[in-house]
Amino acid sequence: MSEKLTSRLFARAKDEDAQALIFVSFAMIIMLGFAGLVIDFGRVYIAYHQLQSSTDAAAMAGAEQLPNATASSMATTFSATSTNNNAYSNLPGVTFPTGYPKVLCLTTLTNLGEACVSPGNGNAVQVVQQVTLQLYFGALFGTPSFTMSSKATAAMRGAISTPYNVAIIIDSTASMGSNTDSSCGGITRIACAMGGVRTLLQNMAPCAASYSTCSVTNNISASPVDQVALFTFPNVYASQAGGSTTTPKIGQLCNGYGSGTLPVYTFPSPSNTSYTSLLSSTPTTTPTYQITPFWSDYKTQDQTSTLNTASYLVQDVAGKSGCSGLGTPGGDGTYYAGVIYAAQSALVAQQKLNTGSQNVIIFLSDGDANSSKFDTTNANYNKTPGTYPSSTQQCAQAVTAAQYATAAGTRVYTVAYGSATSGACGSDTGTYAGNSCLTLQKMASSTRYFYSADYNSSNSCQSVAQPTSSLAQIFTDIANDFTNARLIPDNVT
Repeated sequence: MSEKLTSRLFARAKDEDAQALIFVSFAMIIMLGFAGLVIDFGRVYIAYHQLQSSTDAAAMAGAEQLPNATASSMATTFSATSTNNNAYSNLPGVTFPTGYPKVLCLTTLTNLGEACVSPGNGNAVQVVQQVTLQLYFGALFGTPSFTMSSKATAAMRGAISTPYNVAIIIDSTASMGSNTDSSCGGITRIACAMGGVRTLLQNMAPCAASYSTCSVTNNISASPVDQVALFTFPNVYASQAGGSTTTPKIGQLCNGYGSGTLPVYTFPSPSNTSYTSLLSSTPTTTPTYQITPFWSDYKTQDQTSTLNTASYLVQDVAGKSGCSGLGTPGGDGTYYAGVIYAAQSALVAQQKLNTGSQNVIIFLSDGDANSSKFDTTNANYNKTPGTYPSSTQQCAQAVTAAQYATAAGTRVYTVAYGSATSGACGSDTGTYAGNSCLTLQKMASSTRYFYSADYNSSNSCQSVAQPTSSLAQIFTDIANDFTNARLIPDNVT
């Protein structure tokens, strides 16, 4: 082979090597570009989920605050905007579009009993967040950044949370039977109060929702959720609570209290954590504030609103035809503190049996804590003025008792039923003198748990946070309050 031919072959081979190198270089650039896009896509994917989760959290946090006016600010606190609770270091510059977070009053929720009341004036919170994310490799393809947004809407109520132990305390002093409520069809206040309790029971969960029927043993459902006990004041003898002086049947108040003289007020110890429910073995002469133990037989299904008329608890609040339920024997005047301590002690005992449950007191009264019926010879009677249990500073004692329950973890709701802002709490001097409305307000665990009913132009006792005056709506709102905020579709109106 000639030398010239050999040289040409080597030269051609070198030229082909150069062409391959060019193709490989282009291929590597393209592969690196795609790799960069994958990295950017991964960042966008993670960032979007972080943005959406923080938006969900912000909406839920805001909805939990309703009906308080702090809903919008709480939503901001739990957002991903700078320095707030869900801010991410890899997601800088998150902002709200103008007008968000937004408090909404949705008709769908109003129809479900979630009213829009002041000061929040809404039943849902909607949050929109947006952010522009800088891309590492997107600029190579003409996209240096990517803007995304997320939206979430949360209703103030609706998600089932923990089981509840509920002690309902109903005033059965004489005024509850003699005064009527024009906004409740002109019936007596005790009758309207029992109707409110029935509304509450209709909206509660006696057993797990997965059960088609709540199987009941000894008045308690299988897998009980919300268990309810009924208390009243003045206290009565166990035989009267059973409806018979000879054969007490606990909780059977179908036809009101049995015959016999009411006992004077008794004084349960605030620290008595061994308090047990009213049992059939209780001597007939034992004074009690508790009409029924904690039961969950008030409905036969979780999903129904129909009450079980075979339940003594339902009968005690006139839920069965022919049953008058609680009466108003009167005679002992109004004294709050004793029944509150009795209910709190019973709740402590019940909570030990119902792990993970939340204790609740619902206290309804139209009185003003000015009883003169005390056994001053009782060893427990405290002769120190204003110190529980004594006959002076009775409204202040009530506030102390309720705050004691709150400090122990019990949520205290109070319903002032035509309570006065003057001329009441006659045993008191100082803060609560003359003002049973203020007393009941301060007894509640917070202002959002204070309600007032049957107020009018001559009665200025009105809850600012919960301005409804209908007892049925009040008990519906309380039942709704036993549930938590929940996410709902953004297009709900």
